[in-house]
Formats: sequence, C-alpha cells, structure tokens
Amino acid sequence: MTTLLHVAVSPREGRSHSRRAAQLVLAQLAEATSGLRIIERDLATTPLPHPDAAFVEASLMPDADRTGAHHAELALSETLIGELEAADAVLISTPVHNYTVPSTLKAWLDLVVRPERTFRRTPTGKVGVLADRSVLVVSASGGNFDGAHAQTDFLMPYLRYVFATVGIQQVDGIRLQNTARGAESAAQAFDGFRRELAERMLLMPLVA
Repeated sequence: MTTLLHVAVSPREGRSHSRRAAQLVLAQLAEATSGLRIIERDLATTPLPHPDAAFVEASLMPDADRTGAHHAELALSETLIGELEAADAVLISTPVHNYTVPSTLKAWLDLVVRPERTFRRTPTGKVGVLADRSVLVVSASGGNFDGAHAQTDFLMPYLRYVFATVGIQQVDGIRLQNTARGAESAAQAFDGFRRELAERMLLMPLVA
C-alpha cells in the first residue's frame, strides 16, 4: 500500500484555489495508484499551536533528561513527525501569504523540524535523518511570479531548504498564479495547472 500525506493549509476551505487544485492531484493519484492511503492533515480545520517556551525547552532537552512533562509537550510533534515518516510521498496545498508560507504551515514545520529527532547537528552543519521522498507543493497566489511585475518567490526556496534540513531533497512545485484578478484569470490559471500537472505526472509520478 502506498501512503500519501496531504497537508492542506488554506483557511478559505471551500473557496480555496489551492485546495481545489489539490483535489485534482488527489484524483489523478487515486486513479493511477492502486490502494492509495491518504493521511489528511488540515491546518485550517485543526490549527496547530505555535511553539512556546515549554515546547522549545522540551525539544532542546537531551532525551535521557526529559521528564514526563517534557514528553507530553512533544506528543503533538511526535504525531506530526510520525505522519511524515509513514508517508511515501507528501502533497502540500497552500496559498502564498505575503510572498511566503502562511503561519499555519510554518507552525507545522516548526513542530516537525526538531534537533536530534529529524536532523542532527554536526561539525559541518545540520544533517537530516528522515528518508528522502517526493514532496509536491501546490501553491496559489493572487499575483504572478513571471513577467515584468513578477513577485519574488520566497515560498519554494524556503520549503526546499527546510525539507533538505531533515533529509528530504525531492521537493517540486506547481503554481496557480493571478487567481485574484477575476474569474477569467482564475480559469486560465486552472487550465495551465491542469496541463502542467498532466506533464508532471507523466514524467515524474509523485508516488511509485
């Protein structure tokens, strides 16, 4: 059985362009992959807490020195890491907020990227300990990243860097652009998304 972790981010739920695009991806994967199991992690319907002082203390404490209270602080983090470890591939559907990841996705990352759990510190830098797997990021933005008035993309470079920190190198993305410029522009964005998705799935399936 193949397992896919879908991290859904947009707070707009039914009106979300990125969620609608993710459903296209999931439909293609379900058709192409026999027995596909999907782990849904919805950051809008079940928001995650941002790390507080107690979590930071517990995450930095050597495991041998942790108390029951420390382990309780890390329980949600362990659940999220377990979902990631169980997945053969990951789909992240997210809007672009102020040129980068929404705070809810940042909270998920902050709970997953943990020293001596998903990466280790070495004299030459951080080394990821998770097995590599494919991550597809479906992002939606009101503006565009191409042409004369292109926005700067801080989302994909950041996600590639942070996933590499934990050992995941295969991070790819498909963008929905200009979704805030009227119905015609949004329809054109989805047409382009469908074409690119078909090409990506043909050349590089998300799950084997």
